[in-house]
Amino acid sequence: MSLHPLAGKPAPQDILVNIPRLLVEYYALRPDPTDPLQQVAFGTSGHRGTSHRRTFNEAHILAISQALAEYRAQSGISGTLFVGMDTHALSEAAWASAIEVLVANGVRVFIEKGRGYTPTPLVSHAILSYNRGRSHGLADGIVITPSHNPPQDGGFKYNPPSGGPADTSVTGAIQERANQILQGGLREVRRVSLEEALEAAEEFDFVSPYVQQLHEILDLEAIKAAGVKIGVDPLGGSSLATWQKIADHYGLDLTIVNERIDPSFSFMSVDKDGKIRMDCSSPYAMASLIGLKDRFDVAIGNDPDADRHGIVTQDGLMNPNHYLAVAIHYLFQHRPEWGPEKGVGKTLVSSSMIDRVAASLGRRLVEVPVGFKYFVEGLLQGTLGFGGEESAGASFLRRDGSAWSTDKDGIILGLLAAEILAKTGKSPSGHYKDLEARFGASAYARVDAPANPAQKKVLANLRPEMVSATELAGEPILVKLTHAPGNGEPIGGLKVVTENAWFSARPSGTEDVYKIYAESFRGTEHLERLIQEAKEVVNGAFRSAGVL
Repeated sequence: MSLHPLAGKPAPQDILVNIPRLLVEYYALRPDPTDPLQQVAFGTSGHRGTSHRRTFNEAHILAISQALAEYRAQSGISGTLFVGMDTHALSEAAWASAIEVLVANGVRVFIEKGRGYTPTPLVSHAILSYNRGRSHGLADGIVITPSHNPPQDGGFKYNPPSGGPADTSVTGAIQERANQILQGGLREVRRVSLEEALEAAEEFDFVSPYVQQLHEILDLEAIKAAGVKIGVDPLGGSSLATWQKIADHYGLDLTIVNERIDPSFSFMSVDKDGKIRMDCSSPYAMASLIGLKDRFDVAIGNDPDADRHGIVTQDGLMNPNHYLAVAIHYLFQHRPEWGPEKGVGKTLVSSSMIDRVAASLGRRLVEVPVGFKYFVEGLLQGTLGFGGEESAGASFLRRDGSAWSTDKDGIILGLLAAEILAKTGKSPSGHYKDLEARFGASAYARVDAPANPAQKKVLANLRPEMVSATELAGEPILVKLTHAPGNGEPIGGLKVVTENAWFSARPSGTEDVYKIYAESFRGTEHLERLIQEAKEVVNGAFRSAGVL
């Protein structure tokens, strides 16, 4: 994909979203319940859309909230429902719609005091804290967020009592019921006024317990004693109040470089495709913080719901795969209370550097499909010490080996970078150079290739025997995977592995493309050859299925 002329530059006025119009469309436009593109659809991170396309409107949120209330009742989930939201314009509107329905259904709702914003990891942490020691009356949670998506987007995700993203059996049931409610004209929705909902909802301090317990997962005293200079950019997101309290509570040398909350996100630099996107793993979206790198030892960016992290050292923005490998390498050597049973969780499209690091540590590698939900049980039960995915999302255990959050936590991953520097005297980027010297340097890329709906369906349902190739980029193929080795779940695509390289191909859920992830330990030229041959392998599968 070619780089947009605005990439990395301040967002011009003419690309800012019209917030009043966006909100009018949220309330005024009704989705067509017979159009699949306008129905409720839970992807890997909940239901997402935007109001002008009739994919995220009041009708969707009313239907989802009613379906969720019914699901809780049927499943015997009777404890508190923690409800958080991020700073996207549609988030507060959807938050209001949701609590009106939940309160009307008799759900005990906890909201941030002062109607503040709540990061995803704080909701997960609150659920686990509430449920600790309980066997009934369990809590669960909702976060109204589209994560790092553009300002016009909205999102709704559900975290059951396990604290992490709901699995497909749960979201599938809620999605099906919500679409029935939509098709019924919302007649089955119970609802009270916003005034009644706010009166019934209970205010809860999500921030203080989370911040006060951070010393149980990180060595904050070491960070303070070493005088690590930390810069933080919440990217206009919900983590602002949390970072302010962390700085005050622990006395860290921590500067928040941007305290603006603006639903148009007008302060952002433009991403590679010319859109405003709060992607803390993108050097274009993170241009402002990268420009301040010489002022800090470590700088941290979070997306609007703070489930993702971006780590900037004086070498620049770290590649997410590189930082995951460094974090794993450090944690499993500096957490003596983590027993030998605690494995390393990674998604299939994350770097093989993680495989090499895990093997060097003598740790079990658990490779799962894309989706943080596949790490939830391992983190909850303590069989995984760390779970991470290539899109800059991860979480790990407390120092005593118990669960902290079972959803992605960009705040602890950011502070971990400061701990690594404080305890070792070397930045995370310096540590990655050491890993390259030991295990080899890799070249990694993700590209899109065109695919029509029939081809995407074939790719999502491939069987290994449908791939006839025996060699890839000059190396024998060792493994052809359509199910993840870590849990046996279908990966919704294909992964092909050789001794020094691999590629994975997965259909997009929203566009007529498929995504190729590829990595080579033989350099960039080999990577380019790998990607080209990956397309040929996929085309061969399409040809044999009669869709090319």
